[in-house]
Amino acid sequence: METSPKILVVDDEERIRRLIRMYLEREDFTVEEADNGTDALELSLNNDYDVILLDIMMPEMDGIEVCKELRKEKSTPVIMLTAKGEEANRVQGFEIGADDYIVKPFSPREVVLRIKAILKRVTTGAFNQTESTSTNIIVFPHITIDHDAHRVTADGAEVSLTPKEYELLCFLAKSPDKVFNREHLLKEVWQYEFFGDLRTVDTHVKRLREKLNNVSKDAAKMIVTVWGVGYKFEVDDV
Repeated sequence: METSPKILVVDDEERIRRLIRMYLEREDFTVEEADNGTDALELSLNNDYDVILLDIMMPEMDGIEVCKELRKEKSTPVIMLTAKGEEANRVQGFEIGADDYIVKPFSPREVVLRIKAILKRVTTGAFNQTESTSTNIIVFPHITIDHDAHRVTADGAEVSLTPKEYELLCFLAKSPDKVFNREHLLKEVWQYEFFGDLRTVDTHVKRLREKLNNVSKDAAKMIVTVWGVGYKFEVDDV
């Protein structure tokens, strides 16, 4: 019997936590709560959550700091909850490892859909390549992607990626040398068709390159910016 997804909801407003809990429990999710950043970090490090909903503005420790500290230990998917006027904080959140964001005021249904989108990608794998063992490991010059182990290595060194960074790399790598614009990447990787900030893509590409570059400059160069268009995974001339 499958266990229900475990979600941590972090917000200092009880009304918001209660509303999100109600909608998530309707979907048979297991929900835990925290009303401040300090408790949220402790819970996040000591438990294995499937997704963390994390408000930015909180007492004791804000969501940015919580996410930053969490990323030192874990790659649990994080969705930031932000107010409309916190655009700079959203960008900062992506830079330190948040996977997604939702702007307040939000629809509880949107929260459920965003969580389900992340869970679908993480639990089923990005491309459902299960026909044979050989299709689950993709080898390129400088980069190897092992879908079964959900692991990426660059020139033999393992690269620690968040789920969304991993999904972005896999999506680009499954179509080598094909250029994707930001709108298409938002739709396919983040499953946003009618909403979403294009800078979400830019920030994740930047973080992905930085992490690859930390272990292999050649691997990082495979993620190529096509100016005025988008991005591609380049295997030629590597």
